[in-house]
Amino acid sequence: MTNVDVHQHLWTPALVAALRARRRPPCLEGWTLHLDGEPPYEIRPADHDVARRAELAAADGLGRALVSLSAPIGVEWLPAAEARPLLDAYHEGAAALPEPFGAWAAACVRDVDAATTAKDLDQGFVGLQLPADALADAAGYDRLAPLLELLEERDLPLFVHPGPASGGGDGPGWWPAMVPYVQQMHAAWFAFRAFGRARHPRLRVCFALLAGLAPLHGERFAARGPDEPGTDRDVFVETSSYGPRAVEATVRVLGVDTVVQGSDRPYAEPPHHPGFGLGGAAAYAFRVANPRRLLVGDG
Repeated sequence: MTNVDVHQHLWTPALVAALRARRRPPCLEGWTLHLDGEPPYEIRPADHDVARRAELAAADGLGRALVSLSAPIGVEWLPAAEARPLLDAYHEGAAALPEPFGAWAAACVRDVDAATTAKDLDQGFVGLQLPADALADAAGYDRLAPLLELLEERDLPLFVHPGPASGGGDGPGWWPAMVPYVQQMHAAWFAFRAFGRARHPRLRVCFALLAGLAPLHGERFAARGPDEPGTDRDVFVETSSYGPRAVEATVRVLGVDTVVQGSDRPYAEPPHHPGFGLGGAAAYAFRVANPRRLLVGDG
């Protein structure tokens, strides 16, 4: 039995060096992160110490912690010539992480290159993360179809994570996480239903942060949509930054079989009670059974 956290971030020395080599956002000056559309953010070096993070994963009882590139940085949206050095640095560092870490691959969404992404996946990544704002409409599914078809061919899952924030540079520090990130996930959830599932019937997909609570709008959808939303066993949501009230409400809509544990560490902490107050069976589903289905399917 392996407890899994599907959503963590861990910046390796290779990625840090690549970000420091840049002179415009996204870039690092020392440990200060500069992004377009967000205030400067101070990174704590200890949060990205591999040995310390491995100890925290062990203390959390995890057999596997899956890390991904922080999509809000905006690397995936850079032109390929700028994105590739950062993506290469991320993949190099993430592929070399010790146990219990695994990792999601990343890809340029501005200049799509499925052949290069295939080579990245060959390094042992569990699947592919894409930014939610790249999958928010039909045009996004048209542009990224080669990447999604690649995942279907390889029977690997997709992880949808908030992308860069916009319009939050003058707001309080919490604004990007509470407004654009949530809005992106909400749009991505319904865009997959409208445009994604029919085109990619075999794709398993996980939406970060409970899909911005989009599943809770099922009643409104039923009042205006062509049919009942229903439940898709190959569509998952992860729990990062949410607690018992939101998780219980989501379970009431989707059932217990489509929720997986994600913490977003180091930007948020994992729950103190893995079952979110729903009991041991729910904890097992969120941490073991459901992540296994997400990663390898029902077979």
